[in-house]
Amino acid sequence: MRKFILATFAISLLGAFSLLGMGSALASGDTPKPPSHKWSFSGPFGSFERPALKRGFQVYSEVCSSCHGLSLVAYRNLADIGFSKAEIAEISAEAEVEDGPDDEGEMYFRPARASDRFVSPFENDNAARSANGGSLPPDLSLIVKARNGGSDYIFALLTGYREEAPEGFEMNEDMYYNEYFPGHQIAMLPPLDDEAVEYEDGTKPTLTQHAEDVTVFLAWAASPELEARKRLGIKVLVFLLVLTGMLFALKRQIWAKLH
Repeated sequence: MRKFILATFAISLLGAFSLLGMGSALASGDTPKPPSHKWSFSGPFGSFERPALKRGFQVYSEVCSSCHGLSLVAYRNLADIGFSKAEIAEISAEAEVEDGPDDEGEMYFRPARASDRFVSPFENDNAARSANGGSLPPDLSLIVKARNGGSDYIFALLTGYREEAPEGFEMNEDMYYNEYFPGHQIAMLPPLDDEAVEYEDGTKPTLTQHAEDVTVFLAWAASPELEARKRLGIKVLVFLLVLTGMLFALKRQIWAKLH
């Protein structure tokens, strides 16, 4: 009886692992893994390139912001990537936020301030779905952290659109083929192409450059503390190394007197 119970348990456990494997396979499908891209902010000593961040913000502002919000980032945070107070005031003033109530108890709209968070392009999710054929454009504040593959996936997605699907692949209506999107069918039309944005710093505006720059900006938006965290980590490691050396020297001095 005991052997029968153990055998049954083993078979059930094997079946469970098989189902998990099947689920993983179905989830990934035939979607290729995003190619590894060399990012300046990768590694323990990596940091964000300020020119790339500014160009990425320009791409976001001129292309992405019409559909995608950045609700967890405040305009004043742009100071971290090199914008002056005057520039931030000018950028924020282009948007309006609801405020109030006023002295008469009425709500009103005013130009956004540096302390406000980025204004969403839509009043609510229903309005966003209505304007995008039923699809809800995701907020981009944490998109790099929210997607498997992080920055590599975002870059691959933006550069992974193809004009035509492979032969034999059935596309649904109003969908676009993307090599790296799960299922290869995405409702978002290709947002970038060559010369989509004319860079203010004179950088050549190619599709690859646009995708790389906006990915860097979104990586910063998701982890604005990244550089400070790395600097603190290096200081802690140096402190621990010095402390270890001091303790080792102290240990040798103490034991030298006992021998």
